[in-house]
Amino acid sequence: MKQSRTFIPTMREIPADAEILSHQLLLRAGYIRQHMSGVYSFLPLAKKVIRKIENIIREEMEKTDAVEMFMPTLQSSGLWEETGRWNSYGAELFRLKDRHSRQLALGPTHEEVITSLIRDEVKSYKKLPLTVYQIQTKFRDEKRPRFGLLRGREFIMKDAYSFHSSEESLEEKYNEMMQAYSNIFSKLGLNFRAVIADGGTIGGKVSHEFMALSDIGEDTIAYSDSSSYAANIEMAEVNADYVKSKEALKDLAKVDTPGQKTIAEVATFLNIDPSKVIKTLIFKADEELVVVLVRGDHEINEIKLKNALKAKEIELASEDEIEAKLSCKVGSIGPVKLPLDLKVYADYAVEKVVNGVCGANEDGCHLVNVNPERDFAVEHYFDLRFIKEGEQAPDGIGTIRFAKGIELGHIFKLGTIYSEPMKATYLDENGKTQPYRMGCYGIGVSRILAAIAEQYNDADGLKWPKQLAPYDIHLVTISMKDEAQKKLSEELYHLLKTYRYDILHDDRDERAGVKFTDADLIGLPIRLTIGKKAQEGIIEVRFRETGETVEWQKEEVTEKLQAFFG
Repeated sequence: MKQSRTFIPTMREIPADAEILSHQLLLRAGYIRQHMSGVYSFLPLAKKVIRKIENIIREEMEKTDAVEMFMPTLQSSGLWEETGRWNSYGAELFRLKDRHSRQLALGPTHEEVITSLIRDEVKSYKKLPLTVYQIQTKFRDEKRPRFGLLRGREFIMKDAYSFHSSEESLEEKYNEMMQAYSNIFSKLGLNFRAVIADGGTIGGKVSHEFMALSDIGEDTIAYSDSSSYAANIEMAEVNADYVKSKEALKDLAKVDTPGQKTIAEVATFLNIDPSKVIKTLIFKADEELVVVLVRGDHEINEIKLKNALKAKEIELASEDEIEAKLSCKVGSIGPVKLPLDLKVYADYAVEKVVNGVCGANEDGCHLVNVNPERDFAVEHYFDLRFIKEGEQAPDGIGTIRFAKGIELGHIFKLGTIYSEPMKATYLDENGKTQPYRMGCYGIGVSRILAAIAEQYNDADGLKWPKQLAPYDIHLVTISMKDEAQKKLSEELYHLLKTYRYDILHDDRDERAGVKFTDADLIGLPIRLTIGKKAQEGIIEVRFRETGETVEWQKEEVTEKLQAFFG
């Protein structure tokens, strides 16, 4: 491709609204352009990279016997109502009406659509297992789109769905997809980890995320420094061996703590360790108010709380709701002498607190020498807190370390959470009606583009791996007005095309410095420069990954390129 004939609008300055490096580089190198907040155009270079990403995905999906299809973006609200997600999915679901006032959604995901399709078309166990997938644009009304392609309102995604007649079949497919995803991200050249994850809005009891390691990742990975254990911090179990103090129980007493609201303030004021303070919060679990307790040096993990209570939605109660129930401010809440209709749930660590401190449900006061079960009852103890770096790994091997990650893929064992409410059934070998067991497997294709840009770059621009670069070779002619340079460039361009190399030929009427700067920004694996030594048949060669520059004779170019590309 002649660079003068394609569309690569490079930029010299860093865009003011681009927060992270991948966003900056993809804009500056002419890969993407923002249409509006969270919505981007993928320009020719980006489109070529995405096509290569998709081809790697397709290759691995076909190895799992998954077949490609394409489902509608516009989805009927009726299907979402069958599963209850029309209301529970939340504000991120784009909702709209057609001219007949029928409610529709722009699909962020396709569980309802594919379940209804298979429900109508597959009636016998003989046609199972079945796995289908698609690569499609999805939509999510993000409250705060940010980080370029990493958190957008419109994005490209691969999603696959499998249907089974037994748990054993689902387990086999899940493990097969786990390996396929590892193969995909390895072929893409990404530094990644597979981690235990929460099912979120998709659901399912078992799920794993595939995370590209990156300092700008919005997710925290908790991993063992001595084993293969890794989990999203939201799902990392705590196996701490809490030891109960043998000190004698003291009498409960109320003390004045004027203006002391936070755990740190109360602990300092009373000259105690934060671990002696019982932190009390009130949540709404599916509209029911519940009291949740953790130690003052720990943080409540809302995902664990939601799963422990088997709630569909969890959120902190508002200040107005708390004052109406307890007649005190948020910083004064405690578990002693609560209204009888308020259930109390606590983290395991709270059970071992002796002579602790908590709010008195009275502004400006706290209770000291508080002891669980003596002074207040707990409905149930759970693991409700975030694991901390340096604690024992949940598998008992090594200690926990933290890393940041960008979520690129997520796989789920859905079981029957969609097939049962949607009455998606088949006839088993005994002629009995059974609900399908389902699996779901997603990959963020446009997110991968950004993640690779995050991991492959230097101060001058992008550095694409050979298997993903939009073009194999950047052929740069210093001056097309120089006959020797023009002749050698055209000869080399046509020769390399016969070897099936994909070539971007910079034939523009620009200064050499501009061409070199653009070449570094674009980041193709190898640059061949035709300059002053063209008359001698000498070509300057620069390797983008290492920055090494050498000279080749034109007669040895094809042989050395074959060695470089393998």
